[in-house]
Amino acid sequence: MRKLTLLLALGFGLVGCTTPGLYRPSDGEGRYGYSEQEIEDGRYQVRFKGGSSTERDTVEIYLLFRAAELTQATGNDYFVVVERDVDKKTTYRSSLNFPHRHLYNHYFYYHYYDPFDYGYGARSTVQASERYTATADIVLYKGEKPADNANAYDAKSVIEHLRPKIVRAEP
Repeated sequence: MRKLTLLLALGFGLVGCTTPGLYRPSDGEGRYGYSEQEIEDGRYQVRFKGGSSTERDTVEIYLLFRAAELTQATGNDYFVVVERDVDKKTTYRSSLNFPHRHLYNHYFYYHYYDPFDYGYGARSTVQASERYTATADIVLYKGEKPADNANAYDAKSVIEHLRPKIVRAEP
């Protein structure tokens, strides 16, 4: 019973580590979140960095949402995306596991957890982790969004449409 409780606790702990990225300001230490930098009057670079379990689509949605919030916060009505990019960073983590020995009918047998055998019963595991960072250079404007510019976004409309997809971090 104790082993079952321990396994359940571990399982729930791992589920907690795989939650999607939360919409919040970046802490400045390279972790996930949004940030912006004014490049010149009315022109900003906006960035959203996702966590290890944040999907690429989520990172891009959060970037647009932040651009719309910034547009409204500065008293503007729409923004134009001048340049946009998504960077994918993959990191690899490896571990070396040794077999566990069990007594079964007075004979020892081993069970292994990984598919690659490196001798002496040791096996190696490699895990990949991907993180996405979306960046956009935007220019902010007052007035009505031009209908003929596909890179122009009405801030109010973007916020209304994307708000249901935003998962905010607890304060």
